[in-house]
Amino acid sequence: MINLKNDYCYIAHPLILEKLNQNREYTYNGYGFDEYTTKAVNLIKETFKCRKANVYFLPGGTITNKIAIAHSLKPYEAVICVDSGHINTHETGAIEQTGHKILVVKNHNGKVWGSDVEELILKHTDEHMVKPKMLYISNPTEYGTIYTLEEIKKLHALCEKYDLYFYIDGARLATALTASTNDIKAQDLAKYVDIFYIGGTKNGLMMGEALVIVNEKLKAEFRYSLKHFGGLFAKGFLCGIQFITLFENNLFFQIGTYQNQLAAQLTEGLKKLNVQFLMPTETNQIFVTLDNDIIKKLQKNIMFEIWEEGKTSSTIRLVVHYNLKPAQIEEVIQILKQYLEEANVKNREL
Repeated sequence: MINLKNDYCYIAHPLILEKLNQNREYTYNGYGFDEYTTKAVNLIKETFKCRKANVYFLPGGTITNKIAIAHSLKPYEAVICVDSGHINTHETGAIEQTGHKILVVKNHNGKVWGSDVEELILKHTDEHMVKPKMLYISNPTEYGTIYTLEEIKKLHALCEKYDLYFYIDGARLATALTASTNDIKAQDLAKYVDIFYIGGTKNGLMMGEALVIVNEKLKAEFRYSLKHFGGLFAKGFLCGIQFITLFENNLFFQIGTYQNQLAAQLTEGLKKLNVQFLMPTETNQIFVTLDNDIIKKLQKNIMFEIWEEGKTSSTIRLVVHYNLKPAQIEEVIQILKQYLEEANVKNREL
Protein backbone atom coordinates (compact mmCIF):
# COMPACT_ATOMS: atom_id res chain seq x y z
CA MET A 1 0.00 0.00 0.00
CA ILE A 2 1.46 3.34 -1.08
CA ASN A 3 0.72 6.08 1.44
CA LEU A 4 -0.25 9.40 -0.16
CA LYS A 5 -2.51 10.41 2.70
CA ASN A 6 -0.17 12.95 4.30
CA ASP A 7 3.46 14.03 4.67
CA TYR A 8 3.89 13.03 8.32
CA CYS A 9 3.25 9.30 7.99
CA TYR A 10 6.80 8.20 8.97
CA ILE A 11 8.51 8.60 12.34
CA ALA A 12 11.15 10.98 10.98
CA HIS A 13 13.71 11.55 8.26
CA PRO A 14 16.69 9.15 8.64
CA LEU A 15 19.09 12.03 9.36
CA ILE A 16 16.81 13.25 12.15
CA LEU A 17 16.67 9.80 13.71
CA GLU A 18 20.42 9.45 13.38
CA LYS A 19 21.03 12.76 15.16
CA LEU A 20 18.65 11.89 18.00
CA ASN A 21 20.33 8.50 18.40
CA GLN A 22 23.78 10.10 18.52
CA ASN A 23 22.67 12.20 21.48
CA ARG A 24 20.75 9.57 23.45
CA GLU A 25 23.33 9.27 26.25
CA TYR A 26 23.48 12.96 27.20
CA THR A 27 21.46 14.88 29.78
CA TYR A 28 19.90 18.27 29.14
CA ASN A 29 18.32 21.28 30.79
CA GLY A 30 14.56 21.41 30.35
CA TYR A 31 12.08 23.88 28.85
CA GLY A 32 14.38 25.13 26.13
CA PHE A 33 17.28 26.22 28.35
CA ASP A 34 19.80 23.93 26.67
CA GLU A 35 22.63 24.47 24.21
CA TYR A 36 20.91 22.59 21.39
CA THR A 37 17.84 24.80 21.52
CA THR A 38 20.06 27.88 21.54
CA LYS A 39 21.99 26.63 18.51
CA ALA A 40 18.80 25.76 16.64
CA VAL A 41 17.35 29.20 17.36
CA ASN A 42 20.49 30.87 16.01
CA LEU A 43 20.43 28.74 12.86
CA ILE A 44 16.84 29.77 12.18
CA LYS A 45 17.64 33.44 12.80
CA GLU A 46 20.53 33.22 10.37
CA THR A 47 18.53 31.39 7.69
CA PHE A 48 15.60 33.79 7.84
CA LYS A 49 17.78 36.88 8.46
CA CYS A 50 15.89 37.87 11.61
CA ARG A 51 18.54 38.29 14.31
CA LYS A 52 16.21 40.32 16.53
CA ALA A 53 13.31 37.85 16.37
CA ASN A 54 12.30 35.53 19.19
CA VAL A 55 12.04 31.84 18.30
CA TYR A 56 10.11 29.19 20.26
CA PHE A 57 9.65 25.49 19.63
CA LEU A 58 6.22 23.89 20.02
CA PRO A 59 5.08 20.30 19.50
CA GLY A 60 2.45 20.77 16.76
CA GLY A 61 0.63 23.11 14.40
CA THR A 62 -2.72 23.54 16.13
CA ILE A 63 -1.23 24.46 19.49
CA THR A 64 1.17 26.83 17.73
CA ASN A 65 -1.69 28.63 16.00
CA LYS A 66 -3.75 28.69 19.17
CA ILE A 67 -1.01 30.21 21.33
CA ALA A 68 0.25 32.64 18.68
CA ILE A 69 -3.23 34.04 18.09
CA ALA A 70 -4.39 34.05 21.71
CA HIS A 71 -1.19 35.73 22.88
CA SER A 72 -1.39 38.41 20.19
CA LEU A 73 -5.03 39.44 20.59
CA LYS A 74 -7.00 41.21 23.30
CA PRO A 75 -10.24 39.48 24.38
CA TYR A 76 -12.42 41.52 22.01
CA GLU A 77 -10.14 41.18 18.99
CA ALA A 78 -10.59 38.74 16.10
CA VAL A 79 -8.53 37.00 13.44
CA ILE A 80 -9.37 37.01 9.72
CA CYS A 81 -8.82 33.99 7.48
CA VAL A 82 -10.25 32.36 4.37
CA ASP A 83 -13.08 29.83 4.67
CA SER A 84 -10.68 27.00 3.81
CA GLY A 85 -8.06 28.16 6.34
CA HIS A 86 -6.70 25.55 8.73
CA ILE A 87 -7.77 27.42 11.87
CA ASN A 88 -11.32 27.55 10.49
CA THR A 89 -11.68 24.00 9.18
CA HIS A 90 -9.31 21.60 10.92
CA GLU A 91 -8.61 22.83 14.44
CA THR A 92 -11.82 21.86 16.25
CA GLY A 93 -12.63 25.33 17.52
CA ALA A 94 -9.23 25.73 19.19
CA ILE A 95 -9.08 29.44 18.35
CA GLU A 96 -12.67 30.12 19.39
CA GLN A 97 -12.03 28.26 22.65
CA THR A 98 -9.62 31.03 23.63
CA GLY A 99 -12.43 33.57 23.14
CA HIS A 100 -11.37 34.91 19.76
CA LYS A 101 -13.76 34.97 16.84
CA ILE A 102 -12.59 33.89 13.39
CA LEU A 103 -13.85 36.26 10.70
CA VAL A 104 -14.11 34.38 7.41
CA VAL A 105 -13.71 35.55 3.82
CA LYS A 106 -13.94 33.55 0.61
CA ASN A 107 -10.85 31.70 -0.60
CA HIS A 108 -9.56 32.08 -4.16
CA ASN A 109 -7.68 28.88 -4.94
CA GLY A 110 -6.97 28.76 -1.21
CA LYS A 111 -5.64 32.31 -1.03
CA VAL A 112 -7.03 35.48 0.51
CA TRP A 113 -7.72 38.60 -1.54
CA GLY A 114 -6.95 41.93 0.07
CA SER A 115 -10.16 43.46 -1.31
CA ASP A 116 -12.23 40.88 0.60
CA VAL A 117 -10.29 41.58 3.80
CA GLU A 118 -10.76 45.33 3.44
CA GLU A 119 -14.48 44.96 2.80
CA LEU A 120 -14.83 42.86 5.96
CA ILE A 121 -12.80 45.31 8.07
CA LEU A 122 -14.98 48.25 7.00
CA LYS A 123 -18.09 46.42 8.20
CA HIS A 124 -16.72 46.30 11.75
CA THR A 125 -17.33 49.87 12.74
CA ASP A 126 -17.57 50.10 16.51
CA GLU A 127 -17.46 48.40 19.92
CA HIS A 128 -20.69 46.48 19.27
CA MET A 129 -18.70 44.12 17.07
CA VAL A 130 -15.40 42.32 17.50
CA LYS A 131 -12.38 44.24 16.27
CA PRO A 132 -10.37 42.69 13.41
CA LYS A 133 -6.75 42.67 14.56
CA MET A 134 -4.93 39.84 12.78
CA LEU A 135 -4.78 38.44 9.27
CA TYR A 136 -3.97 34.72 9.16
CA ILE A 137 -2.82 32.97 6.00
CA SER A 138 -0.98 29.73 5.35
CA ASN A 139 1.75 29.33 2.77
CA PRO A 140 1.23 26.96 1.08
CA THR A 141 -2.54 27.16 1.43
CA GLU A 142 -4.77 24.24 2.30
CA TYR A 143 -4.90 23.54 -1.45
CA GLY A 144 -1.13 23.57 -1.90
CA THR A 145 -1.13 26.90 -3.74
CA ILE A 146 1.45 29.54 -2.86
CA TYR A 147 1.54 33.31 -2.49
CA THR A 148 3.76 35.50 -4.64
CA LEU A 149 6.04 38.09 -3.10
CA GLU A 150 3.88 40.83 -4.59
CA GLU A 151 0.79 39.36 -2.92
CA ILE A 152 2.60 39.21 0.43
CA LYS A 153 3.70 42.83 0.04
CA LYS A 154 0.15 43.96 -0.69
CA LEU A 155 -1.23 42.05 2.30
CA HIS A 156 1.52 43.55 4.45
CA ALA A 157 0.55 47.05 3.28
CA LEU A 158 -3.11 46.32 3.99
CA CYS A 159 -2.27 45.13 7.49
CA GLU A 160 -0.26 48.29 8.11
CA LYS A 161 -3.12 50.46 6.83
CA TYR A 162 -5.63 48.91 9.22
CA ASP A 163 -3.24 48.13 12.10
CA LEU A 164 -3.52 44.34 11.80
CA TYR A 165 -0.94 41.77 12.77
CA PHE A 166 0.11 39.62 9.82
CA TYR A 167 0.56 35.93 10.70
CA ILE A 168 1.68 33.11 8.41
CA ASP A 169 1.07 29.44 9.18
CA GLY A 170 4.08 27.68 7.66
CA ALA A 171 3.19 24.06 8.31
CA ARG A 172 4.49 23.23 4.81
CA LEU A 173 6.68 26.30 4.40
CA ALA A 174 9.59 24.28 3.00
CA THR A 175 7.57 23.27 -0.05
CA ALA A 176 6.40 26.86 -0.59
CA LEU A 177 9.92 28.29 -0.48
CA THR A 178 11.26 25.62 -2.85
CA ALA A 179 8.35 25.59 -5.32
CA SER A 180 9.35 26.15 -8.95
CA THR A 181 7.05 29.19 -9.19
CA ASN A 182 8.06 30.73 -5.85
CA ASP A 183 9.69 34.16 -5.70
CA ILE A 184 9.64 34.61 -1.92
CA LYS A 185 12.96 34.28 -0.11
CA ALA A 186 13.27 33.13 3.49
CA GLN A 187 14.30 36.61 4.64
CA ASP A 188 11.19 38.17 3.09
CA LEU A 189 9.04 36.63 5.81
CA ALA A 190 10.69 38.56 8.62
CA LYS A 191 10.51 41.70 6.49
CA TYR A 192 6.79 41.61 5.75
CA VAL A 193 5.25 39.48 8.50
CA ASP A 194 4.78 40.06 12.25
CA ILE A 195 4.79 36.43 13.27
CA PHE A 196 5.13 33.12 11.42
CA TYR A 197 5.96 29.50 12.06
CA ILE A 198 8.25 27.05 10.34
CA GLY A 199 6.75 23.59 10.06
CA GLY A 200 8.82 20.60 11.06
CA THR A 201 6.15 17.93 11.58
CA LYS A 202 5.28 17.94 7.86
CA ASN A 203 8.88 18.31 6.76
CA GLY A 204 10.75 15.34 8.17
CA LEU A 205 10.73 15.90 11.94
CA MET A 206 9.39 13.52 14.55
CA MET A 207 7.38 16.50 15.77
CA GLY A 208 7.90 20.20 16.23
CA GLU A 209 7.26 23.66 14.84
CA ALA A 210 9.35 26.82 15.22
CA LEU A 211 7.38 29.98 15.97
CA VAL A 212 9.18 33.18 14.96
CA ILE A 213 8.01 36.43 16.53
CA VAL A 214 9.27 39.47 14.64
CA ASN A 215 7.04 42.28 15.94
CA GLU A 216 8.37 43.74 19.18
CA LYS A 217 4.83 44.27 20.49
CA LEU A 218 4.21 40.51 20.54
CA LYS A 219 7.38 39.39 22.28
CA ALA A 220 6.67 40.38 25.89
CA GLU A 221 5.89 37.51 28.28
CA PHE A 222 5.30 35.01 25.51
CA ARG A 223 6.63 32.18 27.66
CA TYR A 224 3.74 32.80 30.06
CA SER A 225 1.29 32.20 27.21
CA LEU A 226 3.32 29.19 26.16
CA LYS A 227 2.96 27.63 29.60
CA HIS A 228 -0.62 28.79 30.15
CA PHE A 229 -1.85 27.00 27.04
CA GLY A 230 0.19 23.82 27.59
CA GLY A 231 2.75 24.41 24.88
CA LEU A 232 5.90 24.79 26.98
CA PHE A 233 7.77 21.62 26.09
CA ALA A 234 9.68 20.11 29.04
CA LYS A 235 11.96 18.17 26.71
CA GLY A 236 12.59 21.19 24.53
CA PHE A 237 15.97 19.80 23.58
CA LEU A 238 14.23 17.21 21.40
CA CYS A 239 13.03 20.00 19.13
CA GLY A 240 16.39 21.73 19.40
CA ILE A 241 18.29 18.67 18.18
CA GLN A 242 15.86 18.11 15.31
CA PHE A 243 15.84 21.71 14.11
CA ILE A 244 19.64 21.84 14.20
CA THR A 245 19.66 18.88 11.84
CA LEU A 246 17.00 20.51 9.65
CA PHE A 247 18.92 23.75 9.19
CA GLU A 248 22.58 22.85 9.71
CA ASN A 249 23.13 21.34 6.26
CA ASN A 250 20.18 22.70 4.26
CA LEU A 251 18.01 19.63 4.94
CA PHE A 252 14.91 21.83 5.38
CA PHE A 253 15.11 23.02 1.78
CA GLN A 254 16.29 19.66 0.43
CA ILE A 255 13.21 17.90 1.76
CA GLY A 256 10.92 20.60 0.39
CA THR A 257 12.59 20.44 -3.03
CA TYR A 258 12.38 16.65 -3.20
CA GLN A 259 8.70 16.60 -2.26
CA ASN A 260 7.94 19.19 -4.93
CA GLN A 261 9.86 17.18 -7.53
CA LEU A 262 7.82 14.08 -6.75
CA ALA A 263 4.62 16.13 -6.92
CA ALA A 264 5.63 17.46 -10.33
CA GLN A 265 6.30 13.90 -11.54
CA LEU A 266 2.90 12.73 -10.31
CA THR A 267 1.13 15.76 -11.75
CA GLU A 268 2.64 15.26 -15.21
CA GLY A 269 1.67 11.61 -15.16
CA LEU A 270 -1.91 12.45 -14.16
CA LYS A 271 -2.17 15.09 -16.86
CA LYS A 272 -1.36 12.44 -19.48
CA LEU A 273 -4.31 10.46 -18.14
CA ASN A 274 -6.56 13.51 -18.65
CA VAL A 275 -7.80 13.56 -15.08
CA GLN A 276 -9.52 16.68 -13.77
CA PHE A 277 -7.50 18.82 -11.34
CA LEU A 278 -9.28 20.89 -8.72
CA MET A 279 -6.57 23.55 -9.06
CA PRO A 280 -2.96 23.84 -10.29
CA THR A 281 -0.31 21.86 -8.43
CA GLU A 282 2.35 24.15 -6.94
CA THR A 283 3.68 22.18 -3.98
CA ASN A 284 3.32 18.64 -2.63
CA GLN A 285 -0.47 18.46 -2.43
CA ILE A 286 -2.38 17.34 -5.53
CA PHE A 287 -6.16 17.50 -5.84
CA VAL A 288 -7.93 15.50 -8.57
CA THR A 289 -11.55 14.62 -9.23
CA LEU A 290 -12.38 11.04 -10.18
CA ASP A 291 -15.45 8.84 -10.51
CA ASN A 292 -16.36 7.22 -7.22
CA ASP A 293 -16.01 3.75 -8.75
CA ILE A 294 -12.40 4.53 -9.66
CA ILE A 295 -11.75 5.93 -6.19
CA LYS A 296 -13.01 2.74 -4.54
CA LYS A 297 -10.62 0.68 -6.64
CA LEU A 298 -7.69 3.01 -5.91
CA GLN A 299 -8.25 2.58 -2.19
CA LYS A 300 -7.16 -1.04 -2.53
CA ASN A 301 -3.64 0.09 -3.50
CA ILE A 302 -3.20 3.67 -2.33
CA MET A 303 -3.92 5.61 0.85
CA PHE A 304 -5.33 9.13 0.37
CA GLU A 305 -7.89 11.60 1.69
CA ILE A 306 -11.30 12.10 0.11
CA TRP A 307 -11.43 15.90 0.13
CA GLU A 308 -14.86 16.66 -1.35
CA GLU A 309 -17.33 13.79 -1.69
CA GLY A 310 -20.00 13.80 -4.39
CA LYS A 311 -22.71 11.40 -5.51
CA THR A 312 -20.98 10.16 -8.66
CA SER A 313 -17.51 11.71 -8.43
CA SER A 314 -15.30 13.08 -5.65
CA THR A 315 -12.13 15.08 -5.21
CA ILE A 316 -9.23 13.31 -3.54
CA ARG A 317 -6.02 14.72 -2.10
CA LEU A 318 -2.69 13.06 -2.86
CA VAL A 319 0.26 14.18 -0.71
CA VAL A 320 3.82 13.17 -1.52
CA HIS A 321 6.51 12.98 1.16
CA TYR A 322 10.26 12.61 1.61
CA ASN A 323 10.24 8.82 1.93
CA LEU A 324 8.58 8.13 -1.42
CA LYS A 325 10.61 7.02 -4.39
CA PRO A 326 10.11 8.08 -8.03
CA ALA A 327 9.35 4.46 -8.89
CA GLN A 328 6.42 4.51 -6.46
CA ILE A 329 5.06 7.63 -8.12
CA GLU A 330 5.21 5.86 -11.46
CA GLU A 331 3.44 2.87 -9.90
CA VAL A 332 0.59 5.12 -8.74
CA ILE A 333 0.24 6.51 -12.26
CA GLN A 334 0.15 3.02 -13.80
CA ILE A 335 -2.43 1.78 -11.28
CA LEU A 336 -4.75 4.68 -12.05
CA LYS A 337 -4.15 4.26 -15.78
CA GLN A 338 -5.24 0.62 -15.56
CA TYR A 339 -8.44 1.46 -13.69
CA LEU A 340 -9.30 4.25 -16.12
CA GLU A 341 -8.75 1.99 -19.12
CA GLU A 342 -10.94 -0.71 -17.59
CA ALA A 343 -13.67 1.86 -16.96
CA ASN A 344 -13.47 3.08 -20.57
CA VAL A 345 -13.81 -0.46 -21.90
CA LYS A 346 -16.82 -1.05 -19.65
CA ASN A 347 -18.47 2.17 -20.79
CA ARG A 348 -17.99 1.29 -24.46
CA GLU A 349 -19.59 -2.12 -23.87
CA LEU A 350 -22.59 -0.45 -22.30
